[in-house]
Amino acid sequence: MATHLKNLSDFSHTTIPSGKGFKIAIVVAEWNAKITGALYQGAFDTLIKHEVSEEDILSLTVPGTFELAGAADILLNKRKDVDAVICIGCVIQGDTKHFDFICEAASQGITNVGIKYSKPVIFGVLTTNDEQQAIDRAGGKHGNKGDEAAITALKMVEYALNL
Repeated sequence: MATHLKNLSDFSHTTIPSGKGFKIAIVVAEWNAKITGALYQGAFDTLIKHEVSEEDILSLTVPGTFELAGAADILLNKRKDVDAVICIGCVIQGDTKHFDFICEAASQGITNVGIKYSKPVIFGVLTTNDEQQAIDRAGGKHGNKGDEAAITALKMVEYALNL
């Protein structure tokens, strides 16, 4: 659980596999672009740092978080060479139930796509109460959830390849 003192993007306690030869897609929502752009950059930089070549990173944008699962599904249907998809979005609580519907649809949809294709489809979506919480998790005091999504993708691809 995040606390005001903890950077959640610290991976000093774990081994991170090389991504050399992995083809990873990053699908990023345009809604809340300041936040999703920072999450995307964190994921991209982390993949590069762990030896995924720039040519093996496929970057796509969609209008919002709701569209992430559909885009991941289309992508995996058309591109059999993709090893994992990182879905990046940000939903900030508002005054209506829209937040609940989008968060639930995104989480269920992303999960279902991964199960359908038996490939890692990573939930890199912030679901925060306010913009400051999102900023804190998009390169701020709690690290960058984009980094975490990229590390998760690398670990899950390695896991899938070693079964």
